[in-house]
Amino acid sequence: MRHGFTTGSCAAAGAKAATYMLLSGRRKEKISIITPKGIEYIPEIEKIEIFEKRVKCGVKKDGGDDIDATHGTYIMSEVSIEETPASNETKVVIDGGYGVGRVTKPGLDQPVGNAAINSVPRKMILKEVLEVCKMFDFKGTLKVIISAPEGEKIAEKTFNPRLGIIGGISILGTSGIVEPMSVQALLDTIEVEIKQKKAQGYDILALAPGNYGLDFMKDKYNFDLDKSVKCSNFIGETIDIAKKVGFDKILLTGHIGKLIKVSGGIMNTHSREADSRMELIEAAAVMETDDITLLRNIMNVVSTEEAVRLLEQANIKEKVMDRIMNKIVYYLNKRQKDDIQIECIMYSNDFGELAKSKQAIDFLNKIKETENIL
Repeated sequence: MRHGFTTGSCAAAGAKAATYMLLSGRRKEKISIITPKGIEYIPEIEKIEIFEKRVKCGVKKDGGDDIDATHGTYIMSEVSIEETPASNETKVVIDGGYGVGRVTKPGLDQPVGNAAINSVPRKMILKEVLEVCKMFDFKGTLKVIISAPEGEKIAEKTFNPRLGIIGGISILGTSGIVEPMSVQALLDTIEVEIKQKKAQGYDILALAPGNYGLDFMKDKYNFDLDKSVKCSNFIGETIDIAKKVGFDKILLTGHIGKLIKVSGGIMNTHSREADSRMELIEAAAVMETDDITLLRNIMNVVSTEEAVRLLEQANIKEKVMDRIMNKIVYYLNKRQKDDIQIECIMYSNDFGELAKSKQAIDFLNKIKETENIL
């Protein structure tokens, strides 16, 4: 599969080209940089605007085979000479312009108020600009503004609004290239959200596979599920990340369709990894009933909601759900060998709350208390 290049690489290449044109007075329609991964990047330089003391140009983002929201958009770099007292030093000031977001919440790569241009892209931009300055023996201050004409619109399709990055996209990348591995990109985003929760002062991490149960949690517990970190199918990896970040308490809330798999020790709940939903429900049910017809019917239904309905009709729903919850909590806490205490609430669309662990409500109340303070 073909790799692409990050928005950070686009910004660095554009800044290098703009600096070259500014200091040489000559157009530059191709430029070469070496990414932190060691791979050369030679993009076309487009949308060139040359003025006496500033140059603006763009690089079109190519995500390779890992197409994301920023694929095909232009990352613009504008470099200008700042009027400052004479100096024997070269200084580079980097900031974001239109379409590049601003950080409004703590816990991210950049402090609150900064443009969402992460540390590695900043280092890349600085390196490339200084290289050109050295070539032309330039001393003084250059200002580099990175912008994205479509950034504000694109950001609506990303996690940025949720993370507290307002007004546009982020300029990202640690290696300079985009590996065709969207799973890793998602895990990286989950880690950013968890770090942010820690920085905001949360002692207990609220975790959910997705938005299933949004209305239930709001109506039943007055809790906005959207404030939980969304782990998608990666429950096990997210627990590992939470431990690494420093959390020792987690509240996981979710629909039985996902959490039933955890009761069998399945920590990646994607259907291509494992299913066994009906088998696990049946395994719990067989401890509460000898009704072979019921057990066979459970195996023949296609959704967990239907299976729960059968258990309710047989008057064993509560007992079976409690068994399943005990297994879920066992495997969740086994993931980090009891280094993290994990509580859980499980629900369904049709039946509401199905089961909860012993301290789940205590954890939920403490999370809500923290939210009221923040």
